[in-house]
Amino acid sequence: MPPRVHPAAGFDAALVAQVLDDALASGVRIYGVCGLQGSGKSTLAKQVAAMARSRGVRVAVLSIDDIYLRRRDRLRLARQVHPLLATRGPPGTHDVALGCDTLDALRAGMPVALPRFDKLADTRLPPSRWRRVGAVDLVLFEGWFLCTPPQDDDALRDPVNAIERDEDADATWRRYCNDALARDYPALWSRIDRLLFLQPPDFATVPQWRWQQEQAMQARRAGSRGLDRAGVERFVALFERVSRQALRTLPGIADRTLRLDAQRRPVGWGSA
Repeated sequence: MPPRVHPAAGFDAALVAQVLDDALASGVRIYGVCGLQGSGKSTLAKQVAAMARSRGVRVAVLSIDDIYLRRRDRLRLARQVHPLLATRGPPGTHDVALGCDTLDALRAGMPVALPRFDKLADTRLPPSRWRRVGAVDLVLFEGWFLCTPPQDDDALRDPVNAIERDEDADATWRRYCNDALARDYPALWSRIDRLLFLQPPDFATVPQWRWQQEQAMQARRAGSRGLDRAGVERFVALFERVSRQALRTLPGIADRTLRLDAQRRPVGWGSA
């Protein structure tokens, strides 16, 4: 079992080494790190990348957040399909083709520019500001719902929260997201050679984790405006349906599952 450490300092070096060794096993080229909002997946990916570089491994990190659709594209979806599609994050609001092309180029050892999304500005940065990388040995691909399967149609009928009840009464939005998850995302998931899932104790911990994440992001960019606490609660609610589906299914899908307690401390490490 990995050591219990305080998340403010990041994950323990022994755990980071364990994840890196798992990522380097069996000829893995693209290693997925999946965790719900605020779980520490980005922190862990950065720590693993730093340790890999210290060992002489050429590594790149790509987040699914960096392939969000641009704001203007989401606003078009909001007009044409449903207003909730203006908000980034749920399935159907990513440029899946861009993600596939980027991962394919990285796997092939080709120079590539890594997409970047500015969350406070809520739009993707122009390609001129993307970081170019050369050939790499390992890609760490991190995201909140990697490899999550769609739900059965019957499961979409009843709302899971007030947003679905009041703003998606006819289920148009959640059906669009679920259809996209079934139709578009398997191509992206197929690029992942091995998957680690950071499992929270339950969904109820996620809003608090996401609020802590928001505060840290705003502190790094003094003077910038982000979400307040109510905004974070609403934002997390937009992810609730797919997050709960991830919690139900990913422990049986991921190659490795790292269980976390409510303070994000590792309490168990296992295989599917």
